[in-house]
Amino acid sequence: MKNITTFQEHLQNRYGAIGTERREIFEANSKAFAIGELLKEARTQANMTQTELALKAGTTKNYISRIENGHSDIQLGTLIKIIELGLGRQFSFSIS
Repeated sequence: MKNITTFQEHLQNRYGAIGTERREIFEANSKAFAIGELLKEARTQANMTQTELALKAGTTKNYISRIENGHSDIQLGTLIKIIELGLGRQFSFSIS
């Protein structure tokens, strides 16, 4: 087995080259996980339970849980409602 020296080499070895179906699935799942972790951290900092956040955002505790665990394909409009209505924070994003 080839010695892997970078994280990118590891990803290519394990999930394939960028643009392949397997790699695209991995990339999408890792982004969903990151969004869930950010949401969970913001909710925790706000001293809110998943139920409290769900009630304020007009969704369910189960849905908040699924997002936080990276198991839900969240729509942008719903994410904005959770952040702005539920957490009282401002939504922003960047493209890099």
